[in-house]
Amino acid sequence: MTSPKKKLIAGNWKMNGSLESNDALVRSLVAGVKDVDCEVAVCVPSPYLAQVQMLKSGSKLELGAQDVSCHASGAYTGEVSADMLREFGVRYAIVGHSERRQYHGETDALVAEKAKAALAHGITPIVCVGETLAEREAGQTEEVVKRQMAAVIHVNGHCISEIVVAYEPVWAIGTGKTATPEQAQAVHALLRKQLSAATGHAERVHILYGGSMSAANAASLLAQPDIDGGLVGGASLKIADFLQIITAACAQRA
Repeated sequence: MTSPKKKLIAGNWKMNGSLESNDALVRSLVAGVKDVDCEVAVCVPSPYLAQVQMLKSGSKLELGAQDVSCHASGAYTGEVSADMLREFGVRYAIVGHSERRQYHGETDALVAEKAKAALAHGITPIVCVGETLAEREAGQTEEVVKRQMAAVIHVNGHCISEIVVAYEPVWAIGTGKTATPEQAQAVHALLRKQLSAATGHAERVHILYGGSMSAANAASLLAQPDIDGGLVGGASLKIADFLQIITAACAQRA
């Protein structure tokens, strides 16, 4: 399904960065996106939100967080609320990343509540869905991603067209493996169909590919009709590679 919206490229730094390296990276990125015709964001560790907010000031670069609490406030040590993130100008928040699901036991229901909390405070959740290698080999890809997406739709159905979805095949994250453009497109089309059944505005939803997108494969992935951008991990920390991915995105419309 083609639409005139711009592609979205979101960098996920994961647990990487330092004050010094962030300064160099963000300054180069701000200069590099000055005239681009797509949307670009970086999702940074919470301690660096203030630094990156300042460095990106006045630029096209958007700021994102890597997680958000489902709670508004209270005795939740270590949690960061959506209201706190908004104070730092955060536009996006990743929810349900496979690493959070795997290492922190996040359930589909919790991911849905985190998306709800973000939306309630004007932050766009980047909702991650995806199957493991074992699930793909067992032919369960469709079942898994539809289940994960259904939980978010159930809780946020009235405003589901305001979210961003990231399909991240778990077997292709940080492994150097990538779904073929055809494999990725098939799942993106499935998600678009599921969103279409929930909202009359599924064409508004950015569905990003998030499984080891690189400078080498970005153009072929982004050429697929239902791939509206990328959630980029390791390559987002390499300025030349990240800018090349952004250039590939700007050459097309989502």
